[in-house]
Amino acid sequence: MGYLEKIEQAKNIQELFSTARDLVQEHLGVDQAGLMLGLSDLGINEQGFIGAFYAPHANMIVVNKRPLQRILQKKPQWYNSYLFHVLLHEYIHAIGIYDEQETRNLVYLISKHHFGDEHLLCHLAKDLGVIRKYVHSQDREMEPMDTSIEFLHGVDRRNTNYIQ
Repeated sequence: MGYLEKIEQAKNIQELFSTARDLVQEHLGVDQAGLMLGLSDLGINEQGFIGAFYAPHANMIVVNKRPLQRILQKKPQWYNSYLFHVLLHEYIHAIGIYDEQETRNLVYLISKHHFGDEHLLCHLAKDLGVIRKYVHSQDREMEPMDTSIEFLHGVDRRNTNYIQ
């Protein structure tokens, strides 16, 4: 099964993360072990939103669940592509590429190479603006309601097979 099929058929964030990780491993020959993945409400404001962030000292990716909820409501067919894009971007930070422009360029090159210039993943890599209108609330800012982090299990199975 190809990467695109894995993304389209993924049933959860863990499967999308695994696909992003495998793609980076194949494309760049680099892997990052011991990562944690969590969800938190980081809110949305008039200027934009944070899709996710990588915390290097914690070796953790935190995904903003507010945009995920909005996309699921307004454009559910784009949910897996958007989430995969965000995970790919943050995973590239996790392998040690911290420069934001370099990361964006790499996400674009990987997306174009593996999915083609016309696929939504490539459009997201070029300009996240294609999804902003589905996430933004025109009337008001959406402050975070609960900023606690919900950690996801089964993210790094390859490196934790000794844990039951």
